Amino acid sequence: MKSLFALFSGLLIAITAMAQEVAPDALIKTVSSEVLDIVRKDKDIQSGNTKKAIDLVEAKVLPHFNFTRMTQLALARDWRQASPAQQKILTDEFHLLLVRTYSKALTEYKDQTINYKPFSLKAGETDVRVRTEIKQSGAGKNIELDYFLEKSGTAWKVYDIEVGGISLVTTYRDSFATEVRKSGIDGLIKSLQAKNKSGEATSVKK
Repeated sequence: MKSLFALFSGLLIAITAMAQEVAPDALIKTVSSEVLDIVRKDKDIQSGNTKKAIDLVEAKVLPHFNFTRMTQLALARDWRQASPAQQKILTDEFHLLLVRTYSKALTEYKDQTINYKPFSLKAGETDVRVRTEIKQSGAGKNIELDYFLEKSGTAWKVYDIEVGGISLVTTYRDSFATEVRKSGIDGLIKSLQAKNKSGEATSVKK
């Protein structure tokens, strides 16, 4: 019985490891396809149901993001000023802010398609860029959307996104630095909390 249990456990661990060892471009393609397929079929999300969009993002997208790394990069040198407790709060609030940003984008989805650009993973690479392009319907201008991922153990995690050549992390870095200079780390925390509470109020109205 023990040997059978050990064999089963070993197979389960091996299967889990194989499931996690997904190439970064395949990960982005799979997650994007799954999310957009759900949005195409969900009339509530298409009509602006923020709650359903947030639930979808939390379940399908965010497990593949490294929010601690993103928050650390967004704060740059100011990260070292924050205590471990403050770093935890900042990461949680930044997480929530990005959830709402991503969710809002999903509610504005209008039959766009994604073009995945050629990608090759070199042996030993642990930091990569996966390039995609959002193709707009009609005469709308296409949007370059690139994902930056790093390998954490056997899994790849997103730590930054570029939209039209503009880094999400860098964009927040400027505003975070300004807030820290003005009101310190606690001031930045209060600012993020206020933005997220405002976002909650907006989502309830919808």
